[in-house]
Amino acid sequence: MHGHEHAHPVPGNETSAIDAQDPICGMTVKADSPHQLHYAGKTYRFCSEKCQSKFKTAPERYVESARTTPASPTLVVSDTWYTCPMHPEVRQPGPGNCPKCGMTLEPVLPELEQAENPELRDFSRRFWWTLPLTVIVTLLAMGGHALNLFHGATQNWVELVIASPVVLWAGWPFYVRGVRSVILRSPNMWTLIGLGTSAAYLYSVMATLVPAAFPANFMMEGRIGVYFEAAAVIISLTLLGQMLELKARSQTSAAIKSLLGLAPRTARRINTDDSEEDIPLSHVHPGDRLRVRPGEKVPVDGLVLQGESAVDESMLTGEPIPVLKRAGEPLIGATLNTHGSLVMQAQKVGSATVLAQIVQMVVQAQRSKAPMQRLADVIAGYFVLVVIAIALLTLFGWGFWGPSPGWVFGLINAVAVLIIACPCALGLATPMSVMVASGKAAGSGVLFRDAAAIENLRRIDTLIVDKTGTLTVGRPAFQGIEAAPGFSADEVLRLAASLDQGSEHPLAHAIVEQARSRGLALSETEEFESASGIGVRGRVEGRRLLLGNTALLDEAGVSSEALRMRAEQLRSEGASIMYLAVDDTAAGLLAVADPIKPTSRQAVQRLQAVGVRVIMATGDGPTTARAVGRQLGIDEVHGEVRPQDKERLVASLQQAGRRVAMAGDGINDAPALARADVGIAMGTGTDVAMNSAQVTLVKGDLLGILRARSLSMATVRNMHQNLTFAFVYNAMGIPLAAGLFYPLTGHLLSPMVAALAMSVSSASVVFNALRLRKASLDGQVRHT
Repeated sequence: MHGHEHAHPVPGNETSAIDAQDPICGMTVKADSPHQLHYAGKTYRFCSEKCQSKFKTAPERYVESARTTPASPTLVVSDTWYTCPMHPEVRQPGPGNCPKCGMTLEPVLPELEQAENPELRDFSRRFWWTLPLTVIVTLLAMGGHALNLFHGATQNWVELVIASPVVLWAGWPFYVRGVRSVILRSPNMWTLIGLGTSAAYLYSVMATLVPAAFPANFMMEGRIGVYFEAAAVIISLTLLGQMLELKARSQTSAAIKSLLGLAPRTARRINTDDSEEDIPLSHVHPGDRLRVRPGEKVPVDGLVLQGESAVDESMLTGEPIPVLKRAGEPLIGATLNTHGSLVMQAQKVGSATVLAQIVQMVVQAQRSKAPMQRLADVIAGYFVLVVIAIALLTLFGWGFWGPSPGWVFGLINAVAVLIIACPCALGLATPMSVMVASGKAAGSGVLFRDAAAIENLRRIDTLIVDKTGTLTVGRPAFQGIEAAPGFSADEVLRLAASLDQGSEHPLAHAIVEQARSRGLALSETEEFESASGIGVRGRVEGRRLLLGNTALLDEAGVSSEALRMRAEQLRSEGASIMYLAVDDTAAGLLAVADPIKPTSRQAVQRLQAVGVRVIMATGDGPTTARAVGRQLGIDEVHGEVRPQDKERLVASLQQAGRRVAMAGDGINDAPALARADVGIAMGTGTDVAMNSAQVTLVKGDLLGILRARSLSMATVRNMHQNLTFAFVYNAMGIPLAAGLFYPLTGHLLSPMVAALAMSVSSASVVFNALRLRKASLDGQVRHT
C-alpha cells in the first residue's frame, strides 16, 4: 500500500521530550515509548505494538482521520491527570472516556474538596427526567391491551412517542461510547448495550412505521408486537447501575482524601527577630524555625529544637500510643502535638514530606494492575466478540427452529444475551479490591508500591531481616573503647569519629556523637570510601585508616588477634564491634550497643507462629548476631554478611523453592530488597532502601509485616470472590438469556430482567470490595 515505505521505526535521538497521543486508540503515550514510527516528516508514538502494527498497515488512513475528526469536547487539557479504574495504563490530562473499555476516566489523585462527579450528575439528570416515561411505557406495554386504552396500532405509536426520549436522549452517552468502541476496534460493555437496545428499539420503530413488511404471524391483537418498553427499561436500569457504581467507586478514594486532609493549612514561623507569624504551608522552606503549640498539627517534617511533648503519630504509622519527642528527635508532618509546646526546624517540605510520599505510594498502588487481573483481561479481550456470536446464534436458532413467532423470540433472547453479558463486573473485580486495600493499609502504617506486592505478600514463607534499624532501634548507644598498645582510648575515638563523619550508618553516628560529647577535635577526612557493608576507608591527617568488622581487616591483611578476645566478650553481650586500623596496624576497637525494638520479639514469634521462617542477616560479627538472635528466638543467623552476600542468600533460598521477603532499612540492603519476591523497607531507613522495596513500613515496626500479610490475604480472598462472582454470573446468565432452559421451565429471561442483573452485578463487585475497609489487620487470618 502507498506510504508503507515511509513508516519506519524512529531512532532514539529523534524522540521528542513531549508526550503524544496514540493515533489509533487516542491514549496519551510517554515520550520514551519504545513503539514509535516516523511518517510524512512526523513522529508518531503508540501505546502498544498492536497499535503500531495497525498504523503501519495504513498510516495515511489514521493520519487523515486525525485531521478530520474534531477533538472530543471532554478532552479538555487541565492540570489534573485522569486514568481508567480498569486500565491504569490509560492516562490523559483532563477528563474523558477510556479508549479500551469506555468507562469514564477519574482523577489519578482525588481532590480534597472535589465537586460532585460531573458524569454522576449527568446520569442522574437523564435518569430522573426520563424515569416517569419509562414507567408509563412499561405499564402500557404490560396492561394497555387489557384496559382497552388504545386500539390496534395506535398503542405502538403512543409507546414510540413516550419511549423515544428515553432511548435517544437518556441513552445517548451509551451509544456514543458504543460507536467509539467499534471505531477503535475495542469492543466492550457499551458495544453490547448499544447493540442490544438499538436492536430492540429499531425493530419496534420498523414494526410501527411499516407493519405490512412483517409476516402475518407477527400480528398480535391487531398490531405487530413491539418492545419499546424493553429498550427504555434497559436504558433506565443501566443509568441506575452506573449511578450506584459511580457512588461506590467514589468511596474507594476516601483513604487518599483522608490522608490529604491530614496536612494543616498554615504554619507558625519564628522569624530571625524572634517575632512569630502564621504563614501558608506552601511558604515554609527547609531551615525555617516553626512553633507547634499544644493541639496543633506538625506542619512539615523536621527536627525538635526546643521543648518536650508527646506527639500522636497514629494517623500515619498506625501506632495508637503518642511518642515522646525531645530536642534532636524527628517530627513527621501532619502528626498531632498533644500537650507541650515545641520549636522545630523544617527539613522536608512539599512533595518531600513523609505524608506526600505516603499519598504518592498509595496512588501508585491503587493505579496498578494485579497479576490476577491478567487472566480476566485475556478473557475480556475475546469475551465481547464471543457474546455477539452467541447472540447471533440465539437469534437464528430461535428464528429457524423455535416456536412461532420464532424470530420475535430470537430477537428478544439475543437482546437479553447482549445485555446480561456485559463484562464490567469482570473488569472491576480486582481494581476495586486493590484501591480499597491500599488505602486501608496506608491508614495502618503500611505502604504497598503496587498491586503485585499486595497479591504476593500472602505467599511468603521465608523472611530475611537485617538487624540494625530493623530488629533494633537503629540509634545505637556508644558502649566503650579498647585501645591497642601504643594508642590511647581518646586517640582511637578521635580518629574513628573523624573518619565516620562521612558515613550515614547509625553506628557511625553513635561514635561521632560520643567524640563530640568528650570535646575531641575532629579532623577532615580525605579519600573516604564505603567498603561494601563491612566498613569504611579513608585518610585522616595523612594516615590511612580502616574502620569496620573483622572481614575488612582480614581483607586488608591487618592482624587483630590481641583485640579479638575482648571483642568476643562484648559481642556475647550483644554489642557491635568496629576495629580501627591505622596504617595497617590494629589500633583498637569500639563497642556500640543497639537496643532491640520493643516489638521485635513479639513480631518474630507471631511470624513464626503463622509458618514464616525468620532468618537474620547482618553485617555485624557472628557473635553479636547470635546474641541478638537468642534474645529474639531466631535460630538461623548470618553474621558479617556483605550486601552481595544478602542478595546471594535470597537467591539461594528462591532456588530452593522458598518465597522470600527481605526486610531492611539501609543502603546495603537495597540489592537484597530488589532481589526478594517482596522487599520490605523500614520507613525510618534510607530513601534508597524504600525505593528498592515493594512494601514500606512507615513506623519501621516488624508488626507491620503481620498487618500487611493479613491484608494481603483478605484482599486476595476478596479478589477471588469478585472474579468468581463475575465468571459464574456470566456462565449462568448467558445460557439463561439465550433461552436454553426454556424446554425445562417454559419461561424466557426478559431483557429488562437482564438489564437489572447486569447493573446489580457491577455494583455488587464494588460494594464487596468496600468490605475490605472493615478487614481485621491484627495478624490473624479472618474472613472479611
